[in-house]
Amino acid sequence: MQSQAKVVIVGGGMMGVGLAYHLAEEGWKDVLLIEKGELTSGSTWHAAGQCPSFIGNYNMAKIHHYSNTLYPRLEKLTGHPTGWHGCGGIRLATTPEEVDWFRHVAGFAANVGFEMEIIGPERIRALNPWLNTEGILAGAHTTMDGHVDPASACNAMAAGARQLGATIVRRNRVTGINRLPSGEFAVVTEQGSVICEHVVNAGGCYAREVGAWVGAETPITNMEHQYLVTEPLAAFKGLDTELPVMRDPATAGYYRQEQKAGLVGIYEHYGAKEAWAGRGGRPEWQSENELFEGDLDRIAPWLEKALERMSIFAEAGIKRVINGAIPHTPDGNPLVGPAHGVRNFWQCCGSSIGIAQGAGCGKYLAQWMVHGDVEINMASVDPRRFGGYADADYTRAKSFDDYHNMFETPLPGREIHAGRPSRVTPLHDKLTARGSVHTEVYGWERPKYFAPAGFVEQLQYRRNNTFDLVAAECRAVRERVGVMDLSSFAKFDVTGPGAEALLDRLTANRLPRKPGGITLTHVLSEGGRIEGEWTITRLAYDRFYVLTGAGAERQALDHLRAATGADVTITNVTDDYGMLVVAGPGARAVLAPLTDADLSNEAFRWLTGQEITVANVPVRALRVTYVGELGWELHAPMAELGKLYDAIRASGEPHGIADFGSHAVNSLRMEKGYRGFGAELTNEITLVEADCLRFHAPDKGNFIGRAATEARRRTGVATRLVYGTVAATDCDIYGGEAVMLGDRVVGVCTSGGFGHATGKSLAFAYLDPDASGDLEAVILGERRAFTLLDEPAWDPGNARQRA
Repeated sequence: MQSQAKVVIVGGGMMGVGLAYHLAEEGWKDVLLIEKGELTSGSTWHAAGQCPSFIGNYNMAKIHHYSNTLYPRLEKLTGHPTGWHGCGGIRLATTPEEVDWFRHVAGFAANVGFEMEIIGPERIRALNPWLNTEGILAGAHTTMDGHVDPASACNAMAAGARQLGATIVRRNRVTGINRLPSGEFAVVTEQGSVICEHVVNAGGCYAREVGAWVGAETPITNMEHQYLVTEPLAAFKGLDTELPVMRDPATAGYYRQEQKAGLVGIYEHYGAKEAWAGRGGRPEWQSENELFEGDLDRIAPWLEKALERMSIFAEAGIKRVINGAIPHTPDGNPLVGPAHGVRNFWQCCGSSIGIAQGAGCGKYLAQWMVHGDVEINMASVDPRRFGGYADADYTRAKSFDDYHNMFETPLPGREIHAGRPSRVTPLHDKLTARGSVHTEVYGWERPKYFAPAGFVEQLQYRRNNTFDLVAAECRAVRERVGVMDLSSFAKFDVTGPGAEALLDRLTANRLPRKPGGITLTHVLSEGGRIEGEWTITRLAYDRFYVLTGAGAERQALDHLRAATGADVTITNVTDDYGMLVVAGPGARAVLAPLTDADLSNEAFRWLTGQEITVANVPVRALRVTYVGELGWELHAPMAELGKLYDAIRASGEPHGIADFGSHAVNSLRMEKGYRGFGAELTNEITLVEADCLRFHAPDKGNFIGRAATEARRRTGVATRLVYGTVAATDCDIYGGEAVMLGDRVVGVCTSGGFGHATGKSLAFAYLDPDASGDLEAVILGERRAFTLLDEPAWDPGNARQRA
């Protein structure tokens, strides 16, 4: 075996092989994949091979769609069969809310590129005459997908990888990975060591242990999943067309034709089992092609429903039961991207739908590794979307919930309570008593909205019974004053003689020149794409306070630590400081009696910060808000947050102070036309497309991404960000909806919401550069006029913030 390689991939299942193929295709030929057994011998070989187009996450749909377009042509590319069955699929809906979900997904299908049609019971019966359609309202019919033979498809990609120059070594167990002083890795195997620049963890069910060798956290749980295959059915022998794959929330699973037999897979809603639970949650290293004994009693309630739907399956005996392990992450998406804190160590694991996702994950991770940029938004698969809070107990609780609810409809507002609470502020119980309904953000409990006792949210895609509650919170902020616990922000102290030079090199905007100055700036890739959005306050000439969104905590740390030197100290103070937002026309009147600091406009200008005392609590007071009103962010020691909140509430009572949550924040920021990181600002685009060149200072020096941004400005863009109003009725933009110009798809919405102060439904979208005229956004299957605005719907001159 070779002793040097550019990249070593550990694991030869669909995820690892898919990456090897696409790395070689992208131009990296010196790729070595090492598998301890035979290729596919982990979870790949026993998978059912489903390849759905239908999935509720816009960017995951792109991953699936790529796989579904590669597998049908892979045999021609490699000369090896894949066992592709392009039979399509139908997902069933039995409630109006599920039908609305179908309409939402259909709205972004055109942008992603897969064909989807919502069909009624008669059409469903025509496609599957053996299906009992009682209680079924509609079906989501996707025609470009189907299923594949997992081992054949994996081996076809392996053949393609070899043909393109990659090397695959089987029957060689990796026993450890060591980081060398040079920054390279020594991958230790039974056949010797390999020195390499990059390592990829594609270890499947062993991924936690592979990551642990280099200190990388890999939050997955291996779950048992069962499907059964029936004896051959006489009725199937004469079929000219294969039945579509059926996916049925009522049966918690899927069922389809398997050659001339039937196949039924179940994700039981309770009683699921962790694979190898009695053996540490993973197989022994010598394990290969392992299955567990079938347990039909565990899936019986849902299996009975499936057999009621497809009674023809009940006529045949069970030929075999496959009970094998599949990994699940806390949110159900795979881990694809850089590991936190270990440069050039990459994750490509944790996929519970690995056959459908293997090729797509491989393609986009290969882009990231080779070019440093990816053509789709990777936030939903980036391993760093989880933090240290995702320990073994949290991961197990969330993964079980993900398994149990694999076929549930993900209605907006649904809160997953497994594993919670994980990260709370001292205000959690106090705010709960005041009616806060919390949501989870990067492990933190964050107020979503406030409701009276006994209130139950009606989950649906259309405006629901939270609408008036959120409206009242928005009016309080616009007309009086509001207070919110936003402690979940990621927070860093960057200090030392080299702090300014480091931040200048990392970010695109000019840093504040004087202590007290605040700037909004972006972290870019070498290719100029947006990788982070930071608010930086200069507390002193050698001391900076850096803030970013909760979910970007680990990404920000990786950027800071990769660029740091001996003359800079970086301290993560996220858990040390809580943060209250006090915003609205009455904000100054509420805070003034609590501090000796001069809060007048002359003494404390907008976009400046000061270290002051409020209610005898030392705070870093920043005059900046995300809601477009006079206000301050008060960053206080976490232990004293309760004291500060109580004082603000008491001072605010005469001014009609109100608590508000993140739903109100979204409404208020949409009215101000504030872009959202992860929605409008992603790794797909540059500051030019995002219309953010006002945050770009090309004359300040040679910061990362400067040259690429300037080049993009000169050459023009393929898409542009716009903002406007939508003629919505009872549903607003969520993100992913298509924008139409006549019969042509010309863009995609990124986020939206109803502006309660303006009475307008608002949205952001990326459009083709030449798209103009009578634009329409597709909302739940209906085309609604989308009228572009040249300025924010609320206070375009920022007079209220400057007050």
